Amino acid sequence: MSRIGYKPVEIPSGVEVKADGDQVTVKGPKGTLTRTVSDEITMTVKDNVVTFERPSNDNKMRALHGATRANFNNMVEGVTKGYKKDLELVGVGYRAQLKGKTLVLNLGYSNPVELATPADLQLEVPDNTHITVSGISKQRVGDFAAEIRAVRSPEPYKGKGVRYVGEYVRRKEGKTGK
Repeated sequence: MSRIGYKPVEIPSGVEVKADGDQVTVKGPKGTLTRTVSDEITMTVKDNVVTFERPSNDNKMRALHGATRANFNNMVEGVTKGYKKDLELVGVGYRAQLKGKTLVLNLGYSNPVELATPADLQLEVPDNTHITVSGISKQRVGDFAAEIRAVRSPEPYKGKGVRYVGEYVRRKEGKTGK
């Protein structure tokens, strides 16, 4: 059983936390994040340390306790360091390029796939087979990286497609003729 909800979150210098009812706002050097938290979980800010407490010990409350603490910690880390996901394109002729705020992917389809970059994220294309998605919200960075990967996810026979850097693609053998 995880007890992550009991672990206190230290607020680094330069980060400001404001709790207004069920709205929590974290402001730091990289930006501001706001999230709605459950009113059943009690959040206490004291001497640059935030703690969370739950009213009961049933399964729903324990899960909500840990999730609330983890989401808050991700907000603090996002406004101080930020998050990034790296993707790579594997396949002959697969390439990516950035045209203004639009990501253009040539992935073997008859037409290129164009994805608009969300306003709160930054995209970098260092070369035509690598993409870096960065931002302050862990959830938004992960969701957009997953959206890019879903355009052509890696297939198991040749391993072609869009994958995260360092992702292992389990390969299948394929047919053998008699």
